[in-house]
Amino acid sequence: METSPHLLTAQSIQPKILYFGTPVVLITSLNEDHTPNLAPMSSAWALGWTAVLGLGTEGKTFENLSARGECVLNFASHDLWKAVERLAPLTGKENVPSHKRDKFRYVKDKFSVAGLTALPSKKILAPRVAECPLQMEAIVRSIHFVGEETDGVAAVEVEILQVHAHENIIRDLNHIDPQI
Repeated sequence: METSPHLLTAQSIQPKILYFGTPVVLITSLNEDHTPNLAPMSSAWALGWTAVLGLGTEGKTFENLSARGECVLNFASHDLWKAVERLAPLTGKENVPSHKRDKFRYVKDKFSVAGLTALPSKKILAPRVAECPLQMEAIVRSIHFVGEETDGVAAVEVEILQVHAHENIIRDLNHIDPQI
């Protein structure tokens, strides 16, 4: 019997996290004073008009979604990588948790630091990111703690209310080109 040239040898491993990568989403939410928070995240998937967001429970985004229940999922194109990198070490939490202080610093106006533009949403108060070619306004439907509540991870289920797409990514009137 001939073996396929495409067979690879596999090894059993114990990775620290089971993460295989998804596109970066810049999520906007509202702080308690109704100013916007902007944060990059990479654990999101959608089925129909529902999206599930994997979030750490200690972050400002989770706090905002729990308290005010709305957000915008802004899908960054590859040319926005510098803005995403400028956001990566920032937090919207004024009191940065001690275990994060060596990697994160508090910034109130993350739109300015990232060089991005806040754009009003149509159905919710949280703003969109004008430079992102795809934006989805959403409201929180439920929050599920992953593992034990003290593990610090949650799956936030949101309902998409409104989709905005730049003209250059729309195909056949209502389809989005996934190559953004």
